Amino acid sequence: MRYIGHLDIMRYFQKCMRKADVDIAYSSGYSPHQIMSFASPLGVGLESGGEYFDIELNSGTSESVKNALNHVMVPGMKIISVRKLEDNVKNAMASIAAAEYTVAVKEEYEDPHTDPSRVGDFLKQDSIIILKQTKKSETEFDIRPHIYSFDYNGQSYRLTVDASSSGNIKPLMAVNEYNRFCNVNVPDKIYRVYREEIYTLKDGKLVSLESMGEEF
Repeated sequence: MRYIGHLDIMRYFQKCMRKADVDIAYSSGYSPHQIMSFASPLGVGLESGGEYFDIELNSGTSESVKNALNHVMVPGMKIISVRKLEDNVKNAMASIAAAEYTVAVKEEYEDPHTDPSRVGDFLKQDSIIILKQTKKSETEFDIRPHIYSFDYNGQSYRLTVDASSSGNIKPLMAVNEYNRFCNVNVPDKIYRVYREEIYTLKDGKLVSLESMGEEF
């Protein structure tokens, strides 16, 4: 399922809304569409244990919507919870501050044996400059302020990085820079990337997006 693109996922959920007879609101105009948006579209090849999306409902409850959708879901897809957002709360996409990932070597590849003891020295760097490709040119970008946590146990990485619209970085950017810091050249294709959680900023702390709402 990690090879299914975001637009296909979007279409899948649109069909599920109709099959489950969820009373979802539609936009006005010549070509009305379901009011739905995903917090952070997952890249092709990445896996996730929990994604978030917003919908606007005309009626329903947390339990009825969750049960109706899960009744029509295919294996591998499941609605975990449904929460109501207050009117003055930003939508999920605008609220994203960070994301947590696990990055591990795929079973068919050999572990590059990067040294886990160098994580501390890696994080002590004042800056970690990469070349970021834009549509017209390459620009230097310091990713160090956007790495909130980084750990490597010798087998897999666990890291939390900036996922906001202004400072979004991909987890493999940080992993690749650590490998480079350890003088190890590792291709991206050997890694399996799993998104654990998406966070928003609340009272100066990173908290799960789920904390933004409550059952209704």
